[in-house]
Amino acid sequence: MMTALTYEDARDLLFAEGNALDERRWEDWLGLYTEDAVYWVPAWKNETETTGDPDSELSMIYYESRAGLEDRVWRLKSGLSVASNPLRRTAHMLSHIQLAGEHESGDALVKASGCVHVYDPKRKVQHVFFGLYTYRLRQGQEGWQIAGKTVRLLNDTIPAVADVYML
Repeated sequence: MMTALTYEDARDLLFAEGNALDERRWEDWLGLYTEDAVYWVPAWKNETETTGDPDSELSMIYYESRAGLEDRVWRLKSGLSVASNPLRRTAHMLSHIQLAGEHESGDALVKASGCVHVYDPKRKVQHVFFGLYTYRLRQGQEGWQIAGKTVRLLNDTIPAVADVYML
């Protein structure tokens, strides 16, 4: 039986995602996503508007299913991603979590603001990515999962690299 998403359910799921990423518990992180989960970071068209269609416009990051995220995690763990070696250290901070209604798919919509502090141990520099997050959450057999995550990155001047675990 489907139960309504509560603020506490949403908060706990989003905080669990940040903690899994910060602690590099990749399998736990992937387990928070549905098989058909879409992960999208649109690019900026101009100073006030981001792209609206990942299939026909530029995106900073776009995975149309969890399989893409699984491939990315494999690359991170393998050490074959030169841009991610060594992995940056991160601290995710999410706030202003708001239940935002229902998506046309029937999934629950949740919005949040957040920032991720990123430290590059190789270059000994730090950076903060910050933005607006929109999540589609779906209740499954194991509880609530992320069926979609869109990150509207507000500071899109990237010092070296941006990756899924940094946003």
